Amino acid sequence: MEKLLRESQGRSFDREFYQKIAGSFNRSSGRAGKPVIKWTEIQNWFETKLQDLPHVPENELTFPKCKEGEMIRDPSELEFEARSSKDGAWYDVDTFLAHRLLSTGEAEVHVRFVGFGAEEDEWVNVKNSVRERSVPFENTECSNLKVGDPVLCFQERRDQAIYYDAHIVEIQRRMHDIRGCRCLILIRYDHDNSEEKVHLRRLCRRTRS
Repeated sequence: MEKLLRESQGRSFDREFYQKIAGSFNRSSGRAGKPVIKWTEIQNWFETKLQDLPHVPENELTFPKCKEGEMIRDPSELEFEARSSKDGAWYDVDTFLAHRLLSTGEAEVHVRFVGFGAEEDEWVNVKNSVRERSVPFENTECSNLKVGDPVLCFQERRDQAIYYDAHIVEIQRRMHDIRGCRCLILIRYDHDNSEEKVHLRRLCRRTRS
């Protein structure tokens, strides 16, 4: 991936590019028995590397500009995400395979996650664990964030990198530069109440379930 990064010359790639790389990794014999890599993990790696550019002179710094109430959506064929009961994290839904109604009256759907095989299919609760896909924030959207806002955060750990629900606890607003938003955002994960300071590029706007 380092070679691809060097050859990219700073340009961004589309979703299909990241999905192909993730697919190649997951099919390789060297990853047999290891956790499946999501295409969003590949995307985050590339974007993080592109963000880590040399320091920009102060005279090139700019303030973010955004029209009041503006909300930019990234059109995509992946319209839904679902929460896995195995780790509580959210994954893009590739296919809704079936549905059923439980004796309690609650509905469940059988889903296949993007980048995963049939062995990872799950039955999930429609009301609590399925929602419209969260959308990554644009660099200019940090000005719209408020303490208490719900977000979806890309959590990076030594043994995993997945998306969890979180809430914003504190925002340290900083001037932007040509690399984009440099604000630091303190978030608290919903599943374990742990806190972490992250940049905007690791956050997505949550939709209603």
